[in-house]
Parts: sequence; C-alpha cells; structure tokens
Amino acid sequence: MLRNIAYFLILGKPVIMYLGILTLSSFLFTAYIGAMNLRGKTKIPLKWHFRMAKISIALAFIHGILGLSAYFGW
Repeated sequence: MLRNIAYFLILGKPVIMYLGILTLSSFLFTAYIGAMNLRGKTKIPLKWHFRMAKISIALAFIHGILGLSAYFGW
C-alpha cells in the first residue's frame, strides 16, 4: 500500500521525489531562519524556527518510511 503511494506518478515523477524536494527545502528554510536571526538581519520569531524544525523532521520521517516501503513491501 505505501509502495503504491510512494511511486504514484505526478507529472511523470513519483510522489517520493517531490516529498524529498519539499523536505530538503524545509530543512534549508529552517537553517535560513536560524542563520538570519543569528546575524540579526531578520525579525522572524524563534518559535518559527522550532516549528519549521518539527515540520522538517516530520517530512523527513514520512519520506524515509515511503522510501523504505519499496524494499520491505509495506
């Protein structure tokens, strides 16, 4: 079942690829928030850095489960 979700094609590419791109973008944005706040260049509240970190970890977990489903047949 998860394998079918992971390899469902959208515009000719599997969902897992788009989820990987979204996860990487989320991690990079989280790092950007932290770096810009550290340098004092933005006024994004620290709570958003933690929220984005939680979202990034959740996306990475889902991406990992979908990736593993191809090998373990979940």
